[in-house]
Amino acid sequence: MSSSPGPSRPDPRFAVVIPVYNHSRTIRSVVKEALTLGYPVYVVNDGSSEDIALKIKDLSGVQLLCHKVNRGKGAALITGFKAALEKADFAVTIDADGQHHPEDALGLMAAVVPDKRPIVVGRRTLMDQPNTPWTSRFGRKFSNFWIRMAGGPKVSDTQSGFRIYPLPEVLDLKVMAGGYQFELEVLVRAARQKITVIEENVRVTYPPSGQRISHFHPFLDFIRNSKMFARLIIQRIICRMNTIV
Repeated sequence: MSSSPGPSRPDPRFAVVIPVYNHSRTIRSVVKEALTLGYPVYVVNDGSSEDIALKIKDLSGVQLLCHKVNRGKGAALITGFKAALEKADFAVTIDADGQHHPEDALGLMAAVVPDKRPIVVGRRTLMDQPNTPWTSRFGRKFSNFWIRMAGGPKVSDTQSGFRIYPLPEVLDLKVMAGGYQFELEVLVRAARQKITVIEENVRVTYPPSGQRISHFHPFLDFIRNSKMFARLIIQRIICRMNTIV
């Protein structure tokens, strides 16, 4: 006699988290595209001087969360994760500058198979297009190398902000970095906690430099990244020494 199939498991629940800081020109189109995915959308206004609420106030299905002052991308993501935790198992993060194609999130979601709770990183393709800033190409190679040195996963696009994070696991990682460095440190801490990190291809579009909205500061962020990597590498060395002892 054939055995009856086991109980079906519910599909994972997703929510979209979009951190925004003075992206008034692009936030409406990004949110509208994200809403077509059919999941709750959380926009975290990280102390913008621009009126972000005015741009999206008539869009239903959006919850706007606000920081009174700019606290950094990492802090904005955490605020979004905590809110999304009420309705979702996973958070899809999309940058507000318009470089991502929100419909590509479907490919990232498809990588989340039953009973697995990975971090899914959107590996940006077409990075050789003419408008791609040199800082993005160099920064990706720089971060990829040092993530490995700090004990993180072997990922080819560690700086991509288009991702899926499992909730509440990502909140339990206790990432210390509050700015862009959050997206780097979280990969190292995930590897230390045996959380699988996988990649799926996504498209990226960079507008001409005069139209691009970026808050990346090459020298300052290089210093911040270097300090964070030094901290993580020192922690790794101390952990290994304690294991040997």
